[in-house]
Amino acid sequence: MKILHTSDWHLGRYFHQQSLLDDQRYVLAQVEQHVREQKPDAVIVAGDIYDRSLPPAEAVKLLDDTLHTLVHELAVPVIMISGNHDGADRLGFGARQLRQAGLSIVTSFAEMLNPVMFTDSHGEVAVWCMPYNDPNLVADYFQVPVNGYQHAHELLVAAIEERKQELGLSQARHVLVSHCFLDGGSESESERPLAMGGADKVAPSTFAEFDYVALGHLHQPQYKGAEHIRYSGSLLKYSFSEHQQRKSVSLVELDKDGFAGVELLPLTAKRNVRRIAGEFASLLADGKNDSARDDYLEITLTDTQAIMDPLARLRTVYPNILDLKKDRFSHKQGEGASLAREHLKRTELDMLADFFQQVTDAPLSEQQLELAKQVISASTSNQSAKANGQKGSEQ
Repeated sequence: MKILHTSDWHLGRYFHQQSLLDDQRYVLAQVEQHVREQKPDAVIVAGDIYDRSLPPAEAVKLLDDTLHTLVHELAVPVIMISGNHDGADRLGFGARQLRQAGLSIVTSFAEMLNPVMFTDSHGEVAVWCMPYNDPNLVADYFQVPVNGYQHAHELLVAAIEERKQELGLSQARHVLVSHCFLDGGSESESERPLAMGGADKVAPSTFAEFDYVALGHLHQPQYKGAEHIRYSGSLLKYSFSEHQQRKSVSLVELDKDGFAGVELLPLTAKRNVRRIAGEFASLLADGKNDSARDDYLEITLTDTQAIMDPLARLRTVYPNILDLKKDRFSHKQGEGASLAREHLKRTELDMLADFFQQVTDAPLSEQQLELAKQVISASTSNQSAKANGQKGSEQ
């Protein structure tokens, strides 16, 4: 059996006030193409379908179009769970009716105990869907005290194990879909914390008995504890901390003994997320010949002098700059103090000349320099006279 595992679509997300719907539509078309080519027996989406519990209408439309293509046009069953960004009740609307059409949306613990069943040449495969949960939700469901996320997940796994026996599925292979934070997982800035101080961590060994564990929440593709306990990662880079990540979906194969391997199928963004740094003049020149100038950029300027309106000027060559920073600590220790002393030595004329150069892209002429010297000298003399007059009146 082949399963295409993906998660963390975050449909409707904004990145530094930039809507990503077009970027998400572009990459979801690649997911559809992977399904056409690989012909998996099921597609699993392990939570955070939307970016917030009340998604914009355009995000709902994009999900509807994608699911129509997968379930109806490509005839592949889709299994989805709610994540911490999703509104579980809204996402689960109509789920009982949709399951008959090949779309299984699991957002409650009651539905978790009804596995989605498949049969291949080696027998049965049961897919158990554990929606995002916190200790309070689990305590309410089981009507018992729950001591943290680890205890909550232990109770849910125990309930699934008991249900396996009730349904006579001891000989089947078992897949778990969950949305949680495994201890030791590599996180990034775009993931919303589930709890403070590391209390949200769950030990990978909690899920060790399943043949495959399809996880959502962490945005970097990775496995923890064992190769069959795996995050597929997000569709796109949702923060600049993810700029070095390679996005993909996971094509998982199960044989008669369970997990048989995984292949990461690459996803290419319409606009990459990049960090670049350098001096203003160099960046401006390089941008004119940069074939990827439309990427989403975080730019760090390393210039030591002030730059006039750098963002607007850089956007003439890099239109999608989302964050502009000034690297004030880019020099070696000791060197920075020396530069600061040099900066204090700069005269009013030096700073005026720099300002003029930034605005006009040309230096002051000799005539302009002479005029500037006269104006500065006169201004300085006036300020000195006023200061001396004020001291005399005080005395």
